[in-house]
Amino acid sequence: MFWLFMCLRCSLNNHLQNKPFITAFYENQCSINAKFRSNPCKFVLQTGLYRLFAFSDQFFRSFLVPIHHFLLVLHLNLPINIKNMKVPNCIITLFAMLFLLSCSRHEADVKSSLLLFQRGAYPNVIEHDGTFYYTMQAPPPNSIAIWSASSISDINKTDSVMIWDGNANQMSNIWAPELCYINGKWYVYFEADDGNTDNHQLYVLENSSKSPMEGSWTLHGPIITNDEWNYGIHPSSIVVGDRQYLLWSGWEHRRVETETQCIFIAEMENPWTLKSPRIMISKPEYEWERQWINPDGSRTAYPIFVNENPEAFLSPDKSKVIVAYSASGIWTIYNSLGVLYANASSNLLDAASWTKLSEPTFKDMSREPVLYGTSNVTVINTAAGESKIIYQAKSKAKGFEESLIFVKDFEWDNASLPVFGSPGS
Repeated sequence: MFWLFMCLRCSLNNHLQNKPFITAFYENQCSINAKFRSNPCKFVLQTGLYRLFAFSDQFFRSFLVPIHHFLLVLHLNLPINIKNMKVPNCIITLFAMLFLLSCSRHEADVKSSLLLFQRGAYPNVIEHDGTFYYTMQAPPPNSIAIWSASSISDINKTDSVMIWDGNANQMSNIWAPELCYINGKWYVYFEADDGNTDNHQLYVLENSSKSPMEGSWTLHGPIITNDEWNYGIHPSSIVVGDRQYLLWSGWEHRRVETETQCIFIAEMENPWTLKSPRIMISKPEYEWERQWINPDGSRTAYPIFVNENPEAFLSPDKSKVIVAYSASGIWTIYNSLGVLYANASSNLLDAASWTKLSEPTFKDMSREPVLYGTSNVTVINTAAGESKIIYQAKSKAKGFEESLIFVKDFEWDNASLPVFGSPGS
């Protein structure tokens, strides 16, 4: 009972400070883990309870707040040693059970986030024939793996299958894999280089098996995106009508002293060959897209203005093509999620068809943000009618460490544009 109540105390502490439960996850997990690592059973169960409590935090704030004063009295006076506990266990159990009952509504609460992986980057998910397939940039380095499960929330409970080993194929810095199912075959788009990131190029793997977890993969590429130089990162493919398009981040002009990453689109002749010239549909123009220096002065060696990692998806009614993208340096506190959109019936190769939102979206707007870098996302409209955003986040304001992967429900407005809400809530 003690370990259960300790988790409840953590949530109460953060509630009194007007912080969401996810803050408790970062501020308290290490200290509690240390208490229970000597007992594996308690440690595993405690970790599971953290996930349950994250689901129920919103319910707790709206329904169980009236009892928090009483629980605070218990919190302030409860001895640490359970053997000396003066409060009857039945009272603790009662309120702990009330708290846990709220977990049953986490799937319906569009404000809740579920932690999927404690380490990873550039998440990507696709649903096919009732199965969800997931990939991301994850250890071991220079490899691509795929997970599968009957629901997104169960993906982290399954074993992955490695489908590509870059080291065995003389490839370095494999980033941002994206899984697609096109015309009866599986494709994985990704980027790689020869060890020099200035030489990043786009590639695609092909598999004709029924499941991407089976069969063999054939490499195509590099995909030629520019005859003068061929730098490209973060490929994303979408089929609109009977046309396949490829989006990626690249340079308008080759870097000399300043690097400017822009978003390009082109129509495809086949999954590994462009049919049209590249068209730039976004470049860093707003102040929130051009940040590369942190408040403490830490920075890259030269200015880098960033529009990258485009994620293309259709609205549920298929009237809009939306592109979510990462703006400003991921190493900064200013990294944000931007949104472009165009009518699905318009000429997507005409830059004038695209509208960019003038402000970033999906940011932690609390007084003391606890999640940063929530700009690398994948979006899915499931066969069950749910809309979910799977996103990468950091618990530190700067740097690349501690990237976690979350999933969250979201809604759509009357203009068929996504309303992502706030991460971590």
